[in-house]
Parts: sequence; C-alpha cells; structure tokens
Amino acid sequence: MPEIILLALVALFVGLRLYSVLGRRTGHEQQPILKPAETTAAPDAAAPVAELPAERPEASGLVYEEPAAPGIRAIISADPNFDVARFLEGAQAAYKMVLEAFWNGDREALRYLVGGSVLGAFEEAIAERETAGHRLENRLVAIERTVIEDARLSGRTAEIDVRFDSDIAAVTRDGEGTLVAGTMTDAVPSRDVWTFRRGIGSADPNWLLVETDQAD
Repeated sequence: MPEIILLALVALFVGLRLYSVLGRRTGHEQQPILKPAETTAAPDAAAPVAELPAERPEASGLVYEEPAAPGIRAIISADPNFDVARFLEGAQAAYKMVLEAFWNGDREALRYLVGGSVLGAFEEAIAERETAGHRLENRLVAIERTVIEDARLSGRTAEIDVRFDSDIAAVTRDGEGTLVAGTMTDAVPSRDVWTFRRGIGSADPNWLLVETDQAD
C-alpha cells in the first residue's frame, strides 16, 4: 500500500487498513481454528485435535485461550466469513495504530478505531496533555504475545477480548523539548486486555476498540 502523506487521507487509510486485516477472508482458505494456548495433549488424543485443528503459528504466538473457544465457534456460526488468524493479525495492527494515534494526538484516526467510553477517555487525556504543553515520544518496541482470552456473541453483537504483552519505550517532553518523564533506552513491559466489538452483518467491516484494561 503506498504511503499516505496527506492528513486528509488518514481516516480513509485507517478504514481500508482495518478492512483488509480485521476479520476478512480471502475466500479460498479453510476456516482456521487455532489451537488453545494451554493445549498440550499427546498426538494420540484424537478427539480434541480433530475438533480443534492444530494450526498454530508457534513463532508468532497467535493463539486463543480455551475459555474463548465457545464464543469463537458462536461467532463463526453467525458469520462464516470470520477468520481467527486474520482477526488476530488485524488486532495487532489495530493495537499499534491506536497507540500511535493516541500518542500523536490524532483524534480523527482514533474515531475510526475506537468507540464508546474509551474514545472519550482518550480524547480527554489528549486534551489534558495539550493543555499542559506536553508531547509524547513513545515507541512500541515489540509485541511479545497476542492471545484471545475470551469471545462472546450477544444477539448479533460479537465481542473479543485480546491480550497484548508488549514492550513500550515512553518519553514525555514539554513545549521546550525538555524531558519531563521516561527514557527511550529502557522499554517498559505493558500487559493490556482490549475488547473489540462488531455487529454481525453490519455494513461496517471494522471492529472497534470499546474497552481497555490491564491484564492480571
């Protein structure tokens, strides 16, 4: 995708980016169900392996926890186009885009990615930061692990809780560029659980971030 330069095209870029990676399928692959994060059954334990095919990209750690399995099945039943692996790839992309939009104070981008009370909290925090004359120079160093912790379908509304274990370098400067807090040399571990929501059958293909919490 060509680099987006004009600020006026940021919102369009975000929408298209999420449409391409969050929950959309290519149309020819089989529906993947990723192996539960804690499953360690022996190869001859045929029943659970047959029910949940062992298609797990071990290197990337893209998995779901066992409690999420019923919800994932319910979502797939309601929306056969839902793809677990592609959703997780999109969730990682959304995690990075939301953080960068928040750090940069990009309210327009956030409105395409975030909904509910979370959007209001983000905008309030940005306003407070601007009033104080502070700016962030944060950087997402790495996403160490991404895992679906839970999933549910209520009526025609799907919600998926995704845990992100990441390392973030955080720096706050004042209007003169003086360091207020943080350092770029030491990354701080961040453990977050984000809830994404989408209406099944909605014309909008995007999943919105509607809740954030710290992981236990």
